[in-house]
Amino acid sequence: MDILTKAISPIFSARQREIELFGKNLPVVQDNQLRRLLKKAKNTCWGKKYGFSDISGYTDFRERIPVSDYEDLHPFIERMINGEKDVLWPSTVRWFAKSSGTTNARSKFIPVTQEILKNCHYKGGFDTVALYLHNNPQTYFFSKKGLILGGCHSPWALNSKSHCGDLSAVLLQNLNPLVNLARVPHKDIILMDEWESKIHAIVESTWNKDVVSLSGIPSWMLVLIKAVINKAGKETLNEVWPNLEVFFHGGVGFEPYRAQYEKLIPSEKMHYMETYNASEGFFGIQNDPTDSSMLLMLDYGIFYEFIPMSELATTGSSTAIPLEEVKTGENYAMVISTSGGLWRYRIGDTIRFTSLFPHKFIITGRTKFFINAFGEELMVDNAEKGLRVACEKTNAIIKAYTAAPLFMLDHIKGKGRHQWLIEFEKPPTSTELFAKSLDETLQQLNSDYEAKRYKEISLQLPEIIIARKNLFFDWMKIHNKLGGQHKIPGLSNNRDTINELLEMNL
Repeated sequence: MDILTKAISPIFSARQREIELFGKNLPVVQDNQLRRLLKKAKNTCWGKKYGFSDISGYTDFRERIPVSDYEDLHPFIERMINGEKDVLWPSTVRWFAKSSGTTNARSKFIPVTQEILKNCHYKGGFDTVALYLHNNPQTYFFSKKGLILGGCHSPWALNSKSHCGDLSAVLLQNLNPLVNLARVPHKDIILMDEWESKIHAIVESTWNKDVVSLSGIPSWMLVLIKAVINKAGKETLNEVWPNLEVFFHGGVGFEPYRAQYEKLIPSEKMHYMETYNASEGFFGIQNDPTDSSMLLMLDYGIFYEFIPMSELATTGSSTAIPLEEVKTGENYAMVISTSGGLWRYRIGDTIRFTSLFPHKFIITGRTKFFINAFGEELMVDNAEKGLRVACEKTNAIIKAYTAAPLFMLDHIKGKGRHQWLIEFEKPPTSTELFAKSLDETLQQLNSDYEAKRYKEISLQLPEIIIARKNLFFDWMKIHNKLGGQHKIPGLSNNRDTINELLEMNL
């Protein structure tokens, strides 16, 4: 550890000890979060509507307030955008995070209050560093530069009252100026709108800097890494940034990209640390480098509830349970109440707990991004693990993919199959072996998928279609979705996206 990092590290020690107590204090911590939220918001329009002042505990809270989607809160958020005070949270909210539309609205505008900015998003960043320092005492983290690849939109005015931008843009715009001293590139570059011009500017301003850490979405960071290597005329990123030691990643699953990163950064000292920071809040951090699951962060002004996906998928039930009642091994849709003014809000992500007390989890997908056309209930985490095994067995590297069901191949028996459109960085030695390996792994991971594949009762062997070079990039560019938080759904229960891509796959 260098002198500067050694001097700064003690600032994080107390927080490291607090996080270690999460497993013991869970009921108390979460109960306190709920009580503080209700007390703080009791005089808001939402608080008066549902009588926050009279809510005595969780049971009363659950019975009185309905589970909400973005469409339910949208009229209230519109009032906040127009400058109205004390609507969902007791303040006038000036900032809103623009999130890609996975709802009926083209885009979502998530309130970013001062409380959730300071006590959730920035606290999550602080805790990420605290846990990294704890796990890597020999780090040079503070003596070098950190490169953050943020969103693709600079903040802009919604009206005279409010501003918005990608979450990363909102965070950077409100960041303590002292943090900018340890970060590259300059804020003016990272907030550029045009993605390809921004990548060029980042490369030109950072390729000759001493970078120790990367932060961003794996798919888009790869684009930057390859551009930096090309600019420097090198074969690997280690040759450009020899002191690089960690990539803080999130937004999409890392497994489909791991092989590419290991090829471009062939270093034993390189670390990968996942975080779960969405527009709606900062929820999880990978606290153990030997365990891919993340620790649920309990004291960020967020009260958690969960809806079993087994009920949501079959009956549409929105009956939620508190954190103390969840089990390992089951998929849940996450419901949050936050200091950002989201109340019993269904975020749209699904998770599965891997341990309890402390509660650790993996992200399994989206409530709208899965395939259940034949009762197979295939989630994103199954898909990514299956693809990883298939790549290992066929010496392949995946650049991007999407999959969807293909219906009624046999009109008498009603059979179908999953169609996978995959762009390879390195193609498989055998497409047939790739499909077989993917299928076998999915059957091992998912009993519902296995049952539907048994004697091809409903599902035939997956079909692999190789995408042309840059197909997914071109599709994203056409739809103005380059960079930032934009991503193509890995799994879809309908064929809208894959059909459009197939038409372009010429």
